[in-house]
Amino acid sequence: MASDYDEVRPEVKESQERSLEALRTENTPDAHSVARELDEADTVDGIELPGDFIAEELVVEVVPQKEDEFTCSSCFLVRHRSQLARERDGHAYCIECEG
Repeated sequence: MASDYDEVRPEVKESQERSLEALRTENTPDAHSVARELDEADTVDGIELPGDFIAEELVVEVVPQKEDEFTCSSCFLVRHRSQLARERDGHAYCIECEG
């Protein structure tokens, strides 16, 4: 007689169902109560922990790559041509990454 080795054994199936029922009957907290508890834990001994969000914009001027610069294919930093260690298959590598 052929056996199906992928089929779950009956005793394993029973224990899985029992453990699933146990999980369903447990008194598990909902997401709101957990969040409330975490918020209460942040104010330990009446001391407010830092965490206020300050909305600031970061203004950065993007400068295009110059003729005498290259981008290292390993560290992705823009380097001067004097730091070029090797160039292979269109990929340039700096002396620090080749070190």
